[in-house]
Amino acid sequence: MDAKDELIKKLKILEQEHRDLDQILIQLQEKKTVDFLQIQRIKKRKLILKDKIIIIKDKIEPDIIA
Repeated sequence: MDAKDELIKKLKILEQEHRDLDQILIQLQEKKTVDFLQIQRIKKRKLILKDKIIIIKDKIEPDIIA
């Protein structure tokens, strides 16, 4: 397995975790008793994951300015 395959594998894992956090946020927001601190932590984690996803996508397929 080469470096690109490793990046793709890591990318899929991060994207899945990002989607899982989306589902958790939806479930928390549907509840009447909402822990805002927990929601903030999840949203922060989602932003960190999104940044990591973007970095990996750039490594896999660099955006070359012509």
